[in-house]
Amino acid sequence: MRLTLINPSNPLVTVVRVNQNRWNRFRVWKPLGLMVLAGLTPPEWEISIVDENLGVPDYAAMPRPDLVGVTAFTSQANRAYEVAASFRRRGVPVVMGGIHATTCSDEAMERVDAVVTGEAEAVWRQVLDDVAHGDLRRRYDGERADLNEVPPARHDLLPTGYFFGAIQTTRGCPLSCSFCSVTAVNGPRYRQRPIADVVREFRLIRELAVLVVDDNLIGTRPEHIARAKDLFRAMIGAHSRKPWIAQVTINFADDEELMSLAARAGCKGVFIGFESPTRDGLRELGKKFNLQGGRDIPASVRRIQRHKIQVAGSFVIGLDVDGPGIGRRVAQAASQYGVDMLNVLFLTPLPGTRLWDQMNAENRVVLNDFPKDWERYTLGFPVVRYKHLSLDGSIDEMDACTRDFYSTPHIVRRVARDVRGRREPLSSLVSSLAARSNARLGREAHADFRRGQGERWLRGRDTTRAVPTRS
Repeated sequence: MRLTLINPSNPLVTVVRVNQNRWNRFRVWKPLGLMVLAGLTPPEWEISIVDENLGVPDYAAMPRPDLVGVTAFTSQANRAYEVAASFRRRGVPVVMGGIHATTCSDEAMERVDAVVTGEAEAVWRQVLDDVAHGDLRRRYDGERADLNEVPPARHDLLPTGYFFGAIQTTRGCPLSCSFCSVTAVNGPRYRQRPIADVVREFRLIRELAVLVVDDNLIGTRPEHIARAKDLFRAMIGAHSRKPWIAQVTINFADDEELMSLAARAGCKGVFIGFESPTRDGLRELGKKFNLQGGRDIPASVRRIQRHKIQVAGSFVIGLDVDGPGIGRRVAQAASQYGVDMLNVLFLTPLPGTRLWDQMNAENRVVLNDFPKDWERYTLGFPVVRYKHLSLDGSIDEMDACTRDFYSTPHIVRRVARDVRGRREPLSSLVSSLAARSNARLGREAHADFRRGQGERWLRGRDTTRAVPTRS
């Protein structure tokens, strides 16, 4: 039997347009979730994986599958439904999983043959057995997976063309920030894969570098940190010598041994969510972890960088405490902190989060023609009404932020700093040029958005209608 697993694209997400921007090769990674499911699939199934971010194939010209599996973040949902419809017209059953299918399961079930909610590992074999016997159910609820039983992902099933491979070592997050769906979908308990399994799978990755997709590689508790150190020691002992990047919290900077081991294990960069330059903004988002201990953030960033590890900082524009000037304030904060890269996003409520519940209850969700409007929920568009920023104001603040941080003088200054610190200046330059190029594409997209959505955004909509809820 033939199984086709598909990662749908979103044409509005500029950072994955590899054909339009050659730098995006360094910003795209393999769809790990689909590769994990492939690893769980029995050998009697012939498996193919399609990542539409590298191009959309002619599905009609491909061998007809017996089952199609589609995954989707919220911003991919509309395209996922389009793909599902094309296969269902040919009589091919389609099952959909991922975060959006979990948080908007009723909506998804109207458009596919079956939905898998939660973590699919526990139910995937049952799905395949039911398909083989012609008895596919409408819904399968996955429980939190035992990571001791998760097999290696099938890294061999996707073509070359990626710079980054991908691997996961932990799941779950206890921080429960208001804007994040990780705790709702993967739970508050921090779960770890066996270190030996991680090291073995790391050897299977063929790409030049690796993204560790964990929402927080090091965790927050002493036992989490101890486990991270053991993982890094094992990677050092395995002599993998492959560079990797990961998401961590700012407490990464508090342990010299942890940073030293990470660097020796191949860590070249960490992504840290700073979210807001103000304490009021952090409180609004529930980002209590960043408020602890009167932290000196620039000193923390410098400690990480002394280990030849680059720091990418993430911020959000559109908080209730944000007013005119927030864009430049974010850029100035990022420069003051000394981060190498800046990732700035619009405050966006995603289904399954406390932020969604709040903004929906306050009738502030303006783009609510679902599922079509989900394509705008990329975090790169203002889809809700902000308290102190208009549509034009919020976009102008984003533009001011990226123009400031990625101006030529600031890029040159950061590259020169890397040269002085002997810290991969070429990598810093490539990353900054890629980000600046995507910011330019973003400005073009925002101009189209103003023309196409401006009147609707200004007059608002009946936000109590057709807004999906989690089932």
